[in-house]
Amino acid sequence: MDRDLLGIVVTEFNSDISEAMLTAALNEATSLGAEIVSVSHVPGAYEIPLITEELLKNEDITSVVALGFIEKGETQHGEVMAHTVSTSILNSSVKHGKAIGYGLIGPGASLEQANHRKEPYARAAVRAAVASTSVLRDIRKR
Repeated sequence: MDRDLLGIVVTEFNSDISEAMLTAALNEATSLGAEIVSVSHVPGAYEIPLITEELLKNEDITSVVALGFIEKGETQHGEVMAHTVSTSILNSSVKHGKAIGYGLIGPGASLEQANHRKEPYARAAVRAAVASTSVLRDIRKR
């Protein structure tokens, strides 16, 4: 199969940012000829790893894109969350041999920074997932 079939996991927290990210990701996928087969909304970033793991188990999904915004807080909560989420989804990627496009803004980003980055980050996450899947296909054909 040489078609790109993507699953997207997007947070509901900071929905004005995340929904704009989803729209940008859908547009980017269309421009690349990739098909979105699943869009899963989760409450926040902490829920991304579980849903990503389930999507990666699906043989029809070639890669997953994770989207959201972990805003700057008054404590290190966001840093801990971002590290945990990043590590978890990276482990799932390696375990299943499928790419994950990382489109999480933060931690430490302000609302102004997130508004500036939301579309570029989402588009880059889709491009990364599609490009990495292409590399994986080439390696596996050797």
